[in-house]
Amino acid sequence: MFPEYRDLITRLKAENKTFARLFDEHNDLDQHVKNIEAHIVPGTDSEVENLKKQKLQLKDRLYEMLKEASEA
Repeated sequence: MFPEYRDLITRLKAENKTFARLFDEHNDLDQHVKNIEAHIVPGTDSEVENLKKQKLQLKDRLYEMLKEASEA
């Protein structure tokens, strides 16, 4: 996610607890979606859709934080 911000992501994960929490939450949701789609854990199509929406909201917030930090 956001390879152009790789170094900034590493820095923000270490320095910004909110960013780190949101980043980890996004990764957890991503893994959960993959597990459902791979039939490792049970889940419905509706659940997957909702999880993907949550992931997208987190990704948008992370991107905003990255843009703000890169402009500072």
